[in-house]
Amino acid sequence: TIAGLLTCARRAREYFNDDAAEKTAIDHLFLSLHGNRFLEDRITSAILDEDTIADNASPELADIRRHMRAAQAKSRQILQRIVSSPSYSKILQESIITQRDGRFVVPVKAEHKSDMPGLIHDVSASGATVFVEPMAAVKANNEIRELKIKEKQEIERILAELSAECASFREDIERSFLILIDLDVIFAKAKLSYAMDADEPDISAHELNLKRARHPLLPKGKAVPIDVRLGDEFDTLVITGPNTGGKTVSIKTVGLFTLMAMCGLMIPAGDRSRLSVFSEVLADIGDEQSIEQSLSTFSAHMTNIIDIMGQAGDRSLVLIDELGAGTDPVEGAALAMAVLEDLHFKGAKIAATTHYAELKAYALETPRVENGCCEFNVATLSPTYRLLIGVPGRSNALAICERLGMDMRVVDRAKELVNNENVRFEDVVDKLEENRRRMEEEHERAKELTAKARAELERAEKRLAEVDSLREAEIEKAKAQAAKLTQQAKRESYALLDELDRLKKEKEKTKDAADLARRARAAVRKGLGAIDEAVDPVVAMGVENDGYVLPRELKKGDTVLIADLGKEATVLSPVDRNGNVEVLAGAAKTRVKLKNLRLIENAPKKRSPNSGARRTGVESKMNMDASARLDVRGLTVDDCIMELDRYIDYMLRMGLGEFTIVRGKGTGALRSAVNQYLRKSPYVKSFRLGVYGEGEDGVTIVVLK
Repeated sequence: TIAGLLTCARRAREYFNDDAAEKTAIDHLFLSLHGNRFLEDRITSAILDEDTIADNASPELADIRRHMRAAQAKSRQILQRIVSSPSYSKILQESIITQRDGRFVVPVKAEHKSDMPGLIHDVSASGATVFVEPMAAVKANNEIRELKIKEKQEIERILAELSAECASFREDIERSFLILIDLDVIFAKAKLSYAMDADEPDISAHELNLKRARHPLLPKGKAVPIDVRLGDEFDTLVITGPNTGGKTVSIKTVGLFTLMAMCGLMIPAGDRSRLSVFSEVLADIGDEQSIEQSLSTFSAHMTNIIDIMGQAGDRSLVLIDELGAGTDPVEGAALAMAVLEDLHFKGAKIAATTHYAELKAYALETPRVENGCCEFNVATLSPTYRLLIGVPGRSNALAICERLGMDMRVVDRAKELVNNENVRFEDVVDKLEENRRRMEEEHERAKELTAKARAELERAEKRLAEVDSLREAEIEKAKAQAAKLTQQAKRESYALLDELDRLKKEKEKTKDAADLARRARAAVRKGLGAIDEAVDPVVAMGVENDGYVLPRELKKGDTVLIADLGKEATVLSPVDRNGNVEVLAGAAKTRVKLKNLRLIENAPKKRSPNSGARRTGVESKMNMDASARLDVRGLTVDDCIMELDRYIDYMLRMGLGEFTIVRGKGTGALRSAVNQYLRKSPYVKSFRLGVYGEGEDGVTIVVLK
């Protein structure tokens, strides 16, 4: 047993991975295990099983057994010669060698026992055979006997030695034993939790709230989950309803789950179920399936209840089944009510089952006392086993009798004999039950609509995400196309300039001015057409279908907004026959499609730089001029960064690679913000401070990629 314990401790310690990334709450138990491989091997090599000591347990034992085997072989050899000899065949009952009292003997016929000299050890039951140890084998058998005594003494010495060695490691062995018990219980709890599909409950100070609780002893597929709570809005729950409806199972579930949680077990209930730790769980649950209720049974119940009342306090859970049953109904109801009042006054949490209508009324009238019932389907004459909180139950005895075929005359007479107050109370219960069912149906419909709305919302959000992704892809595609077309326009522009330079050089060589002018105009017209063809598709992107209509024709000097760029510009010439308008956006002239322009009526006049007023983004429009300079003096850091971002965008679209930021010296705040922005910008190749003649520390020279 000790060797098995040491083996288990060693294997458990090897199972634990000390280097695991995720630590657990039971790591310290594994780390506290002490294996003893030396002692484990000593025991397992010496003791083969509960009845056998190995030969190699000690050299002395091995030597004794070697001599014993030799003596046994010698004795058998002597006897074998006797049983094989023809001279003894007539006196032997059988030609075999057997043992009696650990000594080798041969079976001899009783009438020939004097013919075989030796010691008689036994006689058969019939008396026809005697078992004789021949004198020739006595010496060998005596030697075997002595060796067996020595073997027994050596085995006792070996066991004493091993026991003493175990005793020297007693503390470690005992500690490992207790730790293995703890680990076994922990893993057994985990295995049980998996088997029950259980979950960890929340522990509350005063509240019990079980959601979809299934009694662990009932089959999982057949157990009807119940919802039960206690201690939040009420401290006493009075459960009523017909027999076999599930009342007793309900209070057993409450008590069992409480004890399971207090023992550290998970419970087969829904997520976020809540339980409390009580000082004691006091229960009087009898077998109420019998038709007999004698005084002795009532006395037994009352004895238990008296003990419960003596022990109960504000940290007690009290469970009573069929409170007050087994005696006169009037006295039983009064007694049950008094018991509940006493326990309720002591602050205990109580769940009790009953059939008394007086207790239903008591629960309705008393603060922090609530009714509950186990639902019963009168149409099918079967319980649903659902526990309903806040609704008193009915016995349904008359309805059941009616459904079973009892004469309606008898049923109607029984209804007449029922107390009028009970009838009115049952009518109120009927109305409550009807309202509850209607509210449950409305609640289920609301849940279905909520689930449907949630599904629609998820689908809409998914579609919106798909649209956003598609829009981003289209924007990236448009940007790539715009960059390609811009490069094409730049190439056409440079080609036009080269053509003009060539014509200028030819001017010096030719005297035909008219021909030269004609060729120059043709070249210019061709170059401008190429630029319009390259640039116009980019400018017109994204504003084809917004439905905007100019309120009047544009004229020179009008302020317009370039829709797709979000920039203001000034009209330089009316629309041409191709539908393009020449505008001035900052320092750049460009041709824009008419449908891409939005007229800005009553646009404010730009203030002069010397007016001393703070410039806005619209007024300065990044202060772009022909020398590629951005003046941000007087702006805040946020406005400066915004203007700088727009200006870099403009320079990239214009295909210009270098510009100057005029920011002044001041406190250095703008300089620090500008440098930090330029350092992070993916479009900036390099930047530096100005040198003498450029503005020195008051400017920054930027080179774009």
